[in-house]
Amino acid sequence: MSKQGRLPAVSGEPCCTPLVQKPLTVDATVELARMFKAMGDPVRLRLLNLVAGHAGGEACVCDISESFDLSQPTISHHLKVLRQAGLLDCERRGTWVYYWVVPAALQQLSSILYSADPIADTMVTA
Repeated sequence: MSKQGRLPAVSGEPCCTPLVQKPLTVDATVELARMFKAMGDPVRLRLLNLVAGHAGGEACVCDISESFDLSQPTISHHLKVLRQAGLLDCERRGTWVYYWVVPAALQQLSSILYSADPIADTMVTA
């Protein structure tokens, strides 16, 4: 048998850096999956983006609804899904509802995505 068909000997060292430092718990995967699923819809992803980028860090539903060719109940449904996923929070002020991004949720998503990025491990921050 030729040497080409053989597998390399195992040296005890991993061949590459693991993508994550520790396995996720079942509860963490359920929570993360709910957040990623909520962001899996283009309208919800855009809503999240509009709220996050709005001046002052919060947006009135009246300010973001006009960015879509959707009915107000549809917009409210998408905002409710984002709230239930823990990505947005809100407060009623008079007749309007104001939304803001939950920073801890974005940090949680960011940290899981960052740990899965093999390039990020080699980048040097200034």
